[in-house]
Amino acid sequence: MTAAAPPVIEAHALRRTFGEVVAVDGIDLTIRRGEVVAVLGPNGAGKTTTIEMLLGLRRPTSGTVRVLGADPESASVRARVGAMLQDTDAPGSLTVAEMITLVGTYYPVHLPTPFVLERADLVEHAGKRVNQLSGGQRQRLSFALAIVGDPDILYLDEPTAALDVVARQRFWSYVRTFADLGRTIVFSTHDMSEADEADRVVLIDRGRVIADASPAELKRLVAATTVALRTDAAPEALHALPGVRSASVAEPDADGLRPAVLNVSDAVAPLRALLASDATVVDLLVTEASLTTAFLHLTSQPEQPEATA
Repeated sequence: MTAAAPPVIEAHALRRTFGEVVAVDGIDLTIRRGEVVAVLGPNGAGKTTTIEMLLGLRRPTSGTVRVLGADPESASVRARVGAMLQDTDAPGSLTVAEMITLVGTYYPVHLPTPFVLERADLVEHAGKRVNQLSGGQRQRLSFALAIVGDPDILYLDEPTAALDVVARQRFWSYVRTFADLGRTIVFSTHDMSEADEADRVVLIDRGRVIADASPAELKRLVAATTVALRTDAAPEALHALPGVRSASVAEPDADGLRPAVLNVSDAVAPLRALLASDATVVDLLVTEASLTTAFLHLTSQPEQPEATA
């Protein structure tokens, strides 16, 4: 995927109201071919309503949405979009393989059932009836039904919520392969480790996009990486290190070393400079920024402009 990849989803001034309640308030969003995009937001932030409008399941009150250059409600678009939703209503009397084969017939082009079973990690459950599946197996079936039509765009709602660690790793390995083939993946999640799998994170709060950047850029935005150490460097020298946004420096211990905690945008540059100064550095501990920290910081602000890459 390159910066020149064409847009496959374009939303402009998207707005949706329910009576006096404004659920989505003027969202602009462009998603390009081959991107993996996570949509995050607190409960009631408007992310679900936004995705429903992108899917053509709900019409905007105002604004425009184009998916693959057309109306998302059109049959031509729906044939090229797959969706993995939380509530998949599947006939319990059918086997897993029968269900996948049946749904495949709804699409003009579809993937072979054995291939889908393998990708969804359901080969050993192919003959099991749908009503006999565990929660994790039903989640994998939902994924299988979303990809059987060989979609250009795949929407995933809390995709790994019921999966174990091994199944999650397999799932994201396939999703990345899928994106490398030029397909676009858009997913919503409350799991910050899951959002780390995305190329971009779109953070929605109060019906607006308040951040749109890579996971790494969002982490740097809140400067949540900390470096804890003990050193004989002077406090003013620690404050002056490159990339240090703030520093807390205590009085020297009995051995003459000062405990210090540095808040940095990136740990490499200040540590390289500190070590190059021949200062003594011991008890070094680097704690990386997390998406959870960025999420809590950004959604706790009363009003703010959008943060972008």
